[in-house]
Amino acid sequence: MIRILLAEDDKVMREYLTRALERSGYAVSAVDRGTAALPLIETERFDLLLTDIVMPEMDGIELAQKASAIAPDMRVMFITGFAAVTLRAGKQMPDARVLSKPFHLRDLVLEVDRMFEVEQVPSRN
Repeated sequence: MIRILLAEDDKVMREYLTRALERSGYAVSAVDRGTAALPLIETERFDLLLTDIVMPEMDGIELAQKASAIAPDMRVMFITGFAAVTLRAGKQMPDARVLSKPFHLRDLVLEVDRMFEVEQVPSRN
């Protein structure tokens, strides 16, 4: 099962995204800030870091950079409602995906599905 670490400071959005991803078959661990995500990345394995960019204490870009140093194989997707921040994320983490708010949950799930479609295809032996 694909494991996602969600870092989102807005409680309603965090719960909303968690439910949608779990309904789509993903295992989700959710935290309310980047500083809470780092200890989990150090002790557990995640396939995807899904993080808001604008958060208190540590923004999502800094979190993603630190997370990539700890777990280089973990993929990163940013969610943000700020266009200028989207550009900065693209420059600092060029391999990451960026999903701009507002988005429909279906779009989020489709983006996550696309990131892992190779692993989700059953092998034919």
